[in-house]
Parts: sequence; structure tokens; C-alpha cells
Amino acid sequence: MRIAIDVRKIKDFGIGTYLRNLIRHLPALDSDNDYYLLGCRRDEALLRSLSSLSSKLKIYFVKARNYSLSEHITIPIALKRIRADLYHAPHYVLPFFTPCRSVVTIHDVIHLLFPQYLPSASAKHYAKFMIGRALEKARVVMTVSKASKRDLLGFFDVDEAKIRVIPNGIDPIMMEELEPGAVDRLRQRFQLTGRNALFVGNIKPHKNVERVIAALAKLREDPSFSDVNLIVVGDEMSKYPSLRRAVERHKVRGNVRFFGFVPELTLVALYRAADVFVFPSLYEGFGLPPLEAMANGTPVVTSKISSLPEVVGDAALTVDPYNVDEIAEAMKIVLTDETTRERLKQKGRLRAELFSWEEAVAQIQETYMTALS
Repeated sequence: MRIAIDVRKIKDFGIGTYLRNLIRHLPALDSDNDYYLLGCRRDEALLRSLSSLSSKLKIYFVKARNYSLSEHITIPIALKRIRADLYHAPHYVLPFFTPCRSVVTIHDVIHLLFPQYLPSASAKHYAKFMIGRALEKARVVMTVSKASKRDLLGFFDVDEAKIRVIPNGIDPIMMEELEPGAVDRLRQRFQLTGRNALFVGNIKPHKNVERVIAALAKLREDPSFSDVNLIVVGDEMSKYPSLRRAVERHKVRGNVRFFGFVPELTLVALYRAADVFVFPSLYEGFGLPPLEAMANGTPVVTSKISSLPEVVGDAALTVDPYNVDEIAEAMKIVLTDETTRERLKQKGRLRAELFSWEEAVAQIQETYMTALS
């Protein structure tokens, strides 16, 4: 059988992580089928590297932007040319006239829950239409958490049995041993002093980074926490000038640093250098960064809403993400209560071990076979 996977988002944050791990693990699980990676020329180096894992992984380049009219034409043409038996759309857009069976992964419904963050009102209508169409047309719909499944059932009239929950995994690199002294060298390289809170992820408004900044300012009002700083790893801050304004408004210039994207091993060292990981997101389809932090032994403060309690279990402190005082108080507990801190470290590592990409990809591959049967 020939199975085509749309990998045009392979360098994105959440969906990109999903795609990279899917491709890495598929060859070991399935030697019978051929997989065609529908990607863009700009990602050729990464795709060539991944396709070298197996002769069963083949690249097919397409010219189509995500969320464009062209993808509804170009993708079906590509599927016909490679004579695909199954197409996997890794997000909610399932092209019109798809000439074969299809499965789709819908990670979340953020565009419907937070339309105020979209570029226009029409974007919400497009998202709702395309999600509804994908739910109707796909043979099987995959999502990454029970919370996301509940959200889909809340917005759409769809057979519950059609939606399969397959949680994301955690990259084994997050649990690897680093070279001796790697964390100390990172502290010296980035001149990290005092105690450090860490946030990792894109910095779109629903990630709630402004309230993290406000919580840091609140915490630092107590002289015993005047050495606490915040590191933000993710998008370039220039995309969201409101964060710079928040830093100025709360008078924490010099105490908040924006690192942008960093290599994987640097990220691992940053997790291990942090004293507390703070992730009070307003909405997550899954929420991988708290799990990564726990795998690295970093105590986690996260939201008590959306999918996050499902992901972290009892291995993190959960807070109302709209309450700055509650976020600051949880940070204070982690930084001062050694018993709580050690409990979160131990439980966090055990919790992270429950989420495996090998297991997730095995379930995805099983879903392919179900859709083809």
C-alpha cells in the first residue's frame, strides 16, 4: 500500500514535533507499506535526512502554502500521481477532491475557542467549516487528548467512535545524559545567575506569557525572591511587542530574557538549569513542554484547565491561569518548599516515562491499517 503524509508543517512547533517523530518511528514499525512525504523544497535537507532512515520513505515535493486554495488542487494531484491508497492530513485541512481514503489528526480547536487571536473573522468560519468537513470525510479522526476529543464533540455532531485519542510521546533526547558540566557551561554561556523560571513554547497570546511576566514581578516584590529571573524559549519576541511592553510595565527589564528557538540539546540543558517551569497556558490540545520539563527533573507549574491536568496528572502544581497571584504563589512554593520540590521531581520523571513516541506511532500505524481495511 502507498500511504501519503502531508509534512509541510514539519518545522512547526507542535505539529512539526508530531510529524518528525512519526517519520522517525514508522520504518521500524512497518516494512510492508511505502510512505510518501508530501513536503516543500525549503525543507529538503530535513526531509532527505529523515527519508534516509528507510527506502520505504519517499519524498514528493508540492507547491502549496498551508491554508491556501492551492493546497486543495496541488495535494489531490500529487495523490493521484503517486497512486496513494491513503492520505494522512496532520491538521484539520482535508483537501477537496481527495482521490483516496483519508485519516486526519485534529490536535485542538483553538481557532474556535479563541477566535479573537485569528487574523480575521473569516478565518474562524474557515476553520469551523474545514474541521467539520474533516470529521465527516475522514475514515478515522485522531486527536491527542481526551480534552480535545471532548472539544470536538462539543462543537460538532460526530460519531464519538470515529475519534481515536492517541497521546503524543516524549522525545528520548529529553531523558538522555548530558556531557559532564554541560549545564554549568550553559549557565556561563548565557550568564544565568540567581534562580530561574523557564517557559518553553510559542508565545501566541493564549500561551499566557504576559501573566507569567506579571507573576514574576509579583514574586520579586518579596526581597527574598529578588534573584528570580524568567527565561522564555520559543518564538522571537519581536512577533509580539505586547510582551516587551509587559516587561516595561511590570518593571522587570533585565529579569526577563527571550531566547527564541534553541537546538534540542541546548533546550535540554535549559530545562535542567531551571528551578521551576511555568506554563499557565489558557488552552492546549496536549501540552508537550510540561512533560519535557518533568522528564528533565524540573518542577512544573501549569494550568488546571484544558488538557494539561490530563497530561501532568499529580506530578505538577496546577493553577488558575487567569489568576496572577495563584501563579506567583505556586512558583514560590516550588522555590522554597524542598519536600514539594523533590516530590514533583520524582513524580514528574515517572509521569514522563508513560508517554512514548514508539507507542503513539504504533497506534497511528494501526489507525492507517484500520482506515485501509
